[in-house]
Amino acid sequence: MSTSSIGYESIENATLDELQALQLTRLKQTLNHVYTNSPVYRKKFEDKGVHPDDLRELGDLAKFPFTTKADLRDNYPFGMNCVPMEQIVRIHASSGTTGRPTVVSYTQEDIDIWALVGARSIYAAGGRPNDKVHVSYGYGLFTGGLGAHYGAERLGCAVIPMGGGQTAKQVQLIHDFDPEIIMVTPSYMLNIADEMDAQNIDTSKLSLRLGIFGAEPWTGLMREAIENRLGIDAVDIYGLSEVMGPGVAQECIEAKDGPTIWEDHFYPEIIDPETGEVLEDGKEGELVFTNLTKTGMPMIRYRTRDLSRLLPGTSRTMRRMDKITGRSDDMLIIRGVNVFPSQVEEQILTIDSLSPHYMIEVSRENNMDSLCICVEPKAEMSADAVEAACTQLQQRVKAMVGVSSKIDMKTVGSLPRSEGKAKRVVDSR
Repeated sequence: MSTSSIGYESIENATLDELQALQLTRLKQTLNHVYTNSPVYRKKFEDKGVHPDDLRELGDLAKFPFTTKADLRDNYPFGMNCVPMEQIVRIHASSGTTGRPTVVSYTQEDIDIWALVGARSIYAAGGRPNDKVHVSYGYGLFTGGLGAHYGAERLGCAVIPMGGGQTAKQVQLIHDFDPEIIMVTPSYMLNIADEMDAQNIDTSKLSLRLGIFGAEPWTGLMREAIENRLGIDAVDIYGLSEVMGPGVAQECIEAKDGPTIWEDHFYPEIIDPETGEVLEDGKEGELVFTNLTKTGMPMIRYRTRDLSRLLPGTSRTMRRMDKITGRSDDMLIIRGVNVFPSQVEEQILTIDSLSPHYMIEVSRENNMDSLCICVEPKAEMSADAVEAACTQLQQRVKAMVGVSSKIDMKTVGSLPRSEGKAKRVVDSR
């Protein structure tokens, strides 16, 4: 289980028995750690009637209580810590959509492990120590920028810490500095590509060969659009601040078949979001993670609200997660139909004349839900072409998503461009 080379560790392709033995050992240690050092977890365990000694096999984890964002908010800011504050060296926070932010604390050991899984992720994506990495994730309390940064440095890459925004400057630096890799949200990558077109940049002459995209759901069709437009490989990285940050899972370049979960550090489950029942691999449900090696603020059965499924390993022994199809807490229910923005995006991307930029507006008119999809063309179109594209999208959304919609065709370049996570939905009901 020792490191075999920079960025790759032999545990990634250990036998299933070796991996599960390591998981069980680490899971026992983590459960005892939180029970001993966290009054919050001790109470949660006692309320559920379980003790760390009740874990004898991996399946026994289902006996233990879930952790949710509400737990973090109720114990704001540092009530979930499992070590004294003098051992904490980093604090991140996510803004969330309601209430207090969720705060996450890291020890130096946690930071080192985060850098390790970040390096492992970039290596699995196809990055190598001599590459330059242009980081366009936001820096600060958001984990994206620093997570990508530390992982790239750990691998031995030269990091360009650009951060988000200043799109024209992003393009200038990509052109001038010749990075081989860019790490950014997929929606902002499209914004950067638009700016490249505006500057008449010949993308075939850029040094970029790889994009590692995360922080928001994106479809296979968006991958194709990015790859074809920029002539790069586009792979998916997954993470969330409560569990660690980017680097919890990474799509491998050789397969591009969904992110491999680094199961020696993060133990995954899929549950029924309504009942909490653990589902077997291959079934779609809510993704749940338990930290196996984090000490500062480990999460036990943290409900991510991301909807996915667990799949067998291919490029690695460790299991893969399927593309995130949506979130159990931001799912739109429109006239009784469950709708995810990614479903709408997929239909937009099937129509060649439409830009990938869009906005979904949900309102209530005469006590009835109304769905309006705002799109824009890639280039100026005739009135007849606009009408045809709107009708085509309206029919596709009805057929594939199951809900009627209005289509509002905006002018070229008029929809908001993302400089981080794209805000795709305005729900005014």
